[in-house]
Amino acid sequence: MNASDTLVVAGETLDSRLWLGTGGLPRLSLLEPVLEAARPGLVTVSLRRTSGAGAGGLLATLRELGVRLLPNTAGCLGAREAVLTAELAREALETDWVKLEVIGDEVSLLPDAVELLEAAETLVARGFTVLPYAPADPVLARRLADAGCAAVMPLGSPIGSGQGVLDPWALEAVVAAVDLPVVLDAGVGTASDAALAMELGCSAVLAASAVTRADDPVTMAAALRSAVEAGRAARRAGRIERRMVARASSPLHGRVG
Repeated sequence: MNASDTLVVAGETLDSRLWLGTGGLPRLSLLEPVLEAARPGLVTVSLRRTSGAGAGGLLATLRELGVRLLPNTAGCLGAREAVLTAELAREALETDWVKLEVIGDEVSLLPDAVELLEAAETLVARGFTVLPYAPADPVLARRLADAGCAAVMPLGSPIGSGQGVLDPWALEAVVAAVDLPVVLDAGVGTASDAALAMELGCSAVLAASAVTRADDPVTMAAALRSAVEAGRAARRAGRIERRMVARASSPLHGRVG
């Protein structure tokens, strides 16, 4: 990451704008080369799904690799369940940071906005640094910011769908609505999706299935890292104005003949 363009969340500087989920890798032996290729700023783990902390397990391996862990409340269907899971994660992983997920059902896996906001308010009051997975809704994003969340993590499209950013306008609206880091979460299918999110103003991208279900997870991890860096650079450089008519790149006067 460019030293003059650091990512700061809740007062802490993160080394990378690519964050990585760990669920779904076909074998644990791929974890280390994937992390080396991605060099993520944060790695999410689900307390409800992760293996034990014993030697050879996912959590033990992540700790051995020295990555920064972000526990999540994946699979929780209500505020009470999410708060309990976050408390268990804080005790087990010794961190106040939590990626808050409260889904409305187990089919769509879409966030339940009402339960999400209630859980966020409760966890912030209990001293958590809350990063909520949310719909790409600028009104809800403001409510979550007002509740004291440290970042907002809107979805690009449903979890695991690989459809990328279905509504670029909504994502831009979330970025414009809050003075917090906005992290694209869910829907990334390939590198161009991550680049687009960064070009639209996201501060970081979280990818999981795009890597773990790729034919070559290590190469996809490297591609996503490059895409996030390229998208961020393009955002800072500023895209040219979209025009309805052509505009010559070279002056038309002084031509020969």
